[in-house]
Amino acid sequence: MKKGTKKFLGGLLAAVMAVGMLAGCGGDSGKEDGKEAAAGGSDVKMAIVCSNSGQNDNGYNQSACTEGKEIAKELGAECKIVEPVNGVPAALETLAEDGYNLIFSLEYDFDALIKGVGGAKPIAEQYPDTWFVVFNDNPNRDDKGETIHDNVISVLFDVHEASYLAGYLSVYMNENMDKLFPEGYSLTPLDQSRGIGFIGGTNSNGILFYSYGFIQGINKAAEELNVNYDYYAKYDAGFTDPALGSTVAGTFYESGANVVFADAGVVGDGITSKAKEVGKIAIQTDANLDDQQPGHVLTSVLKITGVPVKTITQAFADGKINEMEKEQSYNLASGATGITDLAEMSKHVADSAAWDEIKAKTDEISKQIQDGSIDVVNKQIGEEFDPATCPHVTIKTE
Repeated sequence: MKKGTKKFLGGLLAAVMAVGMLAGCGGDSGKEDGKEAAAGGSDVKMAIVCSNSGQNDNGYNQSACTEGKEIAKELGAECKIVEPVNGVPAALETLAEDGYNLIFSLEYDFDALIKGVGGAKPIAEQYPDTWFVVFNDNPNRDDKGETIHDNVISVLFDVHEASYLAGYLSVYMNENMDKLFPEGYSLTPLDQSRGIGFIGGTNSNGILFYSYGFIQGINKAAEELNVNYDYYAKYDAGFTDPALGSTVAGTFYESGANVVFADAGVVGDGITSKAKEVGKIAIQTDANLDDQQPGHVLTSVLKITGVPVKTITQAFADGKINEMEKEQSYNLASGATGITDLAEMSKHVADSAAWDEIKAKTDEISKQIQDGSIDVVNKQIGEEFDPATCPHVTIKTE
């Protein structure tokens, strides 16, 4: 666990609506143009710019938007939820020009904001009185590691730690399949194959660090059990096509994988559907989606974006945002990431004693990550992953 960044906890923000390029929202508007009324007279005028999977993605965007509504009500603040149709830079510029003073951008699109494109100055420089918050990377550092723009906050989630737990859990579940799932599943027997898959939306640091943590967790458990695993990976599945997720997952399952981790927005819906169809197991991401296909989703790796949305908005409202670290990292202890409590899968296992033992072992690994005994590679901050450090896993990338 990395020690150098400040850790934050929290809860949620904003009420929404639709104007021009904006996606529709809800609530009673006090203004004819559809903006949420700031009944409490708050100076917070905030917006959330969604990624391309949209505000109703059952996870990453939805957490920020849904939780955002609560903080907006508490503060009497104005907020817009934006699903940009002309690109993220255009949305950021329009919002800043319209006087929005706190803008969260959930899309992985930073160049116009930080560097400027097409000869234009960086958006952050053009609007120095506007605070911009970006997620999943820190593009706001120069070659010397110094902050470029003082009005940009980068939010990182230590989901590589949660992914490690999911990998570790997957192996122990798979090695105990006969006890846990003696009926109703079509898992590939251990004497035929040991395989686990990963499907990500894009080949970027924001996806790879899920995968690398997952691999390390698989290797840890495989090393303890003195077994070896094949790791099937695809990193460019996009975020919007469930049918593609179903197809790729089907290929991995046919190759002998019993578990496939979905980190690809609504593409994951196709992965979990395929898991149910063929009697296998999936892992979901962002929100608790364990009941999406009951008994066929082992766990969900959580990235609860509403936590930093509330924390940062509250700091802005309190006049303390200048005191916040420009790079914020939310780890297992923060409550913004982790895996689910496994309550849903607990309903479907046959041997509760074996399952409880596996859960206890996974909990112990979580404690070791939190106390620094286990170090998980964090690609998000530039750490490199060496496959040679995971000799019990053979990586097969599509």
